Amino acid sequence: MSEDVLQRVRVVLCRPSHPGNIGAAARAMKNMGLEDLRLVAPRDFPAPEARWMAAHAVDVLERAQLAASLEDAIADCVGAYALTARPRDWSPPVMAAREAAQSAVAQAAQGPVALVFGAERAGLTNEEVLACQVLVHIPVSPRYASLNLAQAVQVMAYETRVAATAEVPAERGQMLATRADIEGLHAHIAQAAEAVAFYDPAAPMKFRERLRRLFSRTQLEREEVNVLRGLLRALIGNSPRK
Repeated sequence: MSEDVLQRVRVVLCRPSHPGNIGAAARAMKNMGLEDLRLVAPRDFPAPEARWMAAHAVDVLERAQLAASLEDAIADCVGAYALTARPRDWSPPVMAAREAAQSAVAQAAQGPVALVFGAERAGLTNEEVLACQVLVHIPVSPRYASLNLAQAVQVMAYETRVAATAEVPAERGQMLATRADIEGLHAHIAQAAEAVAFYDPAAPMKFRERLRRLFSRTQLEREEVNVLRGLLRALIGNSPRK
């Protein structure tokens, strides 16, 4: 097992409200060899409760980086996995925790990957889910399906370490597109669609959501994104509405 792979697995907590959960999540991460913690708009951090619950993982807390949005936290990632207990009408492809961990470890051979967790009460927003490539469910009893935030982090950290130990084959050799690359492609497609009068921003008809679902089922390489954006530039240049 390469510890380098585990170092490229990032845990992102979106809007955590209880500092104790942040500390417990840091402890769960360090138990399994993960150290990259990102906090998106935490309600209370830093806080003594976080340090108490982190125990001997205070160093993970001290290195944690704050982000204003999920997009900022995962912009450089080649893969992002949204953890949620709620089914969504609109979502990326769904994986169970073990399959998702195996996929994340394979992608981590190319660059950072993110395991994304929502706030304790409300979870992830639909927009945050659609910013990721995969929706992940942890199989639990239907009689009581609610996991504490830190427990969910522990499960995924464990599955990630197991997957890394199993030496999941790496993704193919070409450089994968980052989430920032994909976001740029989404914006460029919307611009081109508007230029040829296919898409009206005032009446989106779930156009952009459908695009996100489409691209979440692919693993684009950076060169493929560049080719698509070159085509879009040509379309916009030849549009009568440019």
